[in-house]
Amino acid sequence: MENNEYLEVFIEESKEHIQSLNDQLLILEKEPENMDTVGEIFRSAHTLKGMAATMGFQDLADLTHKMENVLDLVRNDQLKITTAIIDVIFQAVDQLEGMVLDVADGGDGSSDVQELVNKLQAIENKENPDEMTTQEPSAKSEKAGPSLDGHFGQLDQFESAILDQSLESSHNNLEIKVKLNENCLLKAARVYMVFEVLEQVGEVIKSDPSVQELEEENFELEFHVLLVTKDDPDEVKKKILKVSEIEEVVVAIFDHHKNESASETTEINNDELNTIEITDNKQQEDNKKKSSKAVTSKTIRVNIDRLDGLMNLFEELVIDRGRLEQISSNLKHAELQETVERMTRISGDLQNIILNMRMVPIEQVFNRFPRMVRQLSKDLGKKINLEIVGAETELDRTVIDEIGDPLVHLIRNALDHGVETPEKRKANGKDEEGHLLLKAYHSGNHVFIEISDDGAGINRDKVVKKAIANNVITEDEASQLSDKQVYQLIMSSGFSTAEVISDVSGRGVGLDVVKNTIESLGGSITIESEEGRGSLFSIQLPLTLSIISVLLVEVEKEKYAVPLSSIIETAIINKSDILNAHNKKVIDFRGKVVPLIDLKNVFEVPTEEDDDELQSVVIIRKGDKMAGLVVDTFIGQQEIVLKSLGDYLGNVFAISGATILGDGQVALIVDTNTLIN
Repeated sequence: MENNEYLEVFIEESKEHIQSLNDQLLILEKEPENMDTVGEIFRSAHTLKGMAATMGFQDLADLTHKMENVLDLVRNDQLKITTAIIDVIFQAVDQLEGMVLDVADGGDGSSDVQELVNKLQAIENKENPDEMTTQEPSAKSEKAGPSLDGHFGQLDQFESAILDQSLESSHNNLEIKVKLNENCLLKAARVYMVFEVLEQVGEVIKSDPSVQELEEENFELEFHVLLVTKDDPDEVKKKILKVSEIEEVVVAIFDHHKNESASETTEINNDELNTIEITDNKQQEDNKKKSSKAVTSKTIRVNIDRLDGLMNLFEELVIDRGRLEQISSNLKHAELQETVERMTRISGDLQNIILNMRMVPIEQVFNRFPRMVRQLSKDLGKKINLEIVGAETELDRTVIDEIGDPLVHLIRNALDHGVETPEKRKANGKDEEGHLLLKAYHSGNHVFIEISDDGAGINRDKVVKKAIANNVITEDEASQLSDKQVYQLIMSSGFSTAEVISDVSGRGVGLDVVKNTIESLGGSITIESEEGRGSLFSIQLPLTLSIISVLLVEVEKEKYAVPLSSIIETAIINKSDILNAHNKKVIDFRGKVVPLIDLKNVFEVPTEEDDDELQSVVIIRKGDKMAGLVVDTFIGQQEIVLKSLGDYLGNVFAISGATILGDGQVALIVDTNTLIN
C-alpha cells in the first residue's frame, strides 16, 4: 500500500472518531432533538469515511457513507431519531471498530458490511422521496457558486467597527469559502497554509468554524473566513488556489450592513465607534496573540514502544545510581558524595517525568462502559443510570492494559446480581432506575477504583450456604466470620450465587479472575455491602509496576525486597510472645491474631542456630488478612527496578521478580500475596 506511512495516523485517528461516535450517540439517545450532537456525529462519520477511502479500505468507507446518509437526513429534519435507529447505528459503529482493529493487527480491514448497509438503506428509504429531492437543487447551486453574502449573520460591535473602518480606508471586506479536496489527509495543515496566505494579504477578522475547531479538524471539508484586505477578490482567490488539495474557492464582497436591522439593540452610536477606532489596532493584536496561544498544539503522539525503551534505559540508570550511592558512602569522599547527591536529585526528577509520560487517563478504559451498560440493561430488562467520576485519573500504561477485563466482570456482576428489575425496585420503594457509580481517584502512591450500585446488596446467609456447599469454609468457620469476610468469599474460585445461568454472569467465572488479576498487579480488592441498599467494590492499585518502593530485609546472608504497598509496619518481638494456635506460630498484634511466616522455611535458606531472644517481623496484609514475615535484619527502604526472572524461573513460589542492588548483589522480590491464604 502506498499510504503505509500514514497507516499509524489512520488507525489512531479512526479509534478517536469511533470513540467520539459512541459517546455522542449515547448523548443523542437521551436528547434526540440535539442538533449539535447530530452535527458532531456527522462530522466524525464524514471524516472517517474520507480517511478510509483515501487509505483504500473500501468496506469501511461504504458502511460509513451509509451512516452519513442517515445522519444527513436527521440533521436536515427529514428523519426523527428513534431507539431503533440508534441501535442500527451502534451496530455499524461496532463493525467499524472491528475493521479498524483488524487493520491495526495487520489485516486488510475487509468485512461483510452488506447486512448493515441494507439496514441503513431501509432507514433512508422510509423518507418521502419528494422531500428528499428538495435538497438537491441547493446542493447543485452551491457548487455553481453560491452567494456568500451574510453567511456570518449578526456581527458583534467590535467586528462591525473594524469592517466600517476598513471601508473608510478603501480596503475590501471579503467573505471567502474554501472547500478542501475529499482525499485531503491532513486538513489542519491545509487550513494553516490557507491562513498563512490570508495573513500575507490582509487581516482575518472571523472564521466559521472557529480557529480552534479548524486546528482540531472539527469540521467537514468547508470553512468560511472574513478578511480585510487591499487586494481584490480575484487576486485573493488565485493565491489561495496555489495551496494544494483545495477543491474550490469562492470569494465575494461582504456587506455586513445588509443583515443588520434598524431595530437591533446592538447598534452602536458614533461615540462608541470613535472609541473603538482609537483602540482597535491594539485590541486586534492582543486578540491575535490570545487566539494563537489558545490553539497552539502542545502534544505529540509517541509510540508506546519508544516509551518502553526509554523506561528500560532509565531502569538501568536507577540500578547504577544505587551502586554509585553505595560506593560514595563507602569512600566518604566529600566531592564525590556531593556529586552523587546532585545526580540522585536530578535522576529523581527525570524519573518523575518519565513515569508521568507513561501515565494515561483511565478514561481510555472507562470509555467502553457506557455502551456496555446500555446494552446489558436492555438485555436484562433493567433501567440503569451510569455515572462516571474521575475519568481523568492517570495510571501507568501497563496497569491500564490489564485492568479493563476485571472492571468488565465487576460491572456485569453489579448489573446482573446487584441492581433489581424496575418492578422489584418499585415494590421496595426505590426509583425504577438503578444507579451505578464508577469512580477513580488518587490517594498517595495508589489509585482507587470503585464500582458501587444502589441494588439489592449481598445476602450474607445465601453466600455462607453456598460457601459451605462448595467446601470453601466449614460451618464452624462460618460462624466466626464478619460480614466483610463473608463478602470476600464471593471471590473464591468457582463461587457463584446466581440461581439462573445467564449470558451476563452466573457461570462461576468472574470474581475469582478479578481478584487474581488485581493481585497480580500488586493491588487488592475489598467489598462492602448493605442488604437492600447496595454494594461497593473498591480496587486499590499501584501507580506504576516497574519502579517500586521496597523494604530490604536480610535472611542469613540473602537479601529480599518486600513491597512497601503490602507492609503495615515492622516490629521487633520477643520469642516468648510467640504463641501456638492450630499448629501454627502466631502473635497478638494490636488485638488481632496474626500468623507468623518464617522466610527461612519458605525459601529453604540454610540456617545456623540462633540464640537471639528478639526477632524482626514485617507485618504484611492482603485485603483484610494479615501475616508476619520473620526475617533476620531490616536493611532499609529503597526504590528498586522490578525485573522478571524470565521464562525458566517464571513460576518460583512467592517470588515476583528480582532486582540488582547498589553493591551489585541480586535481591529477590517477595510476592506477599501468595504467602497469605
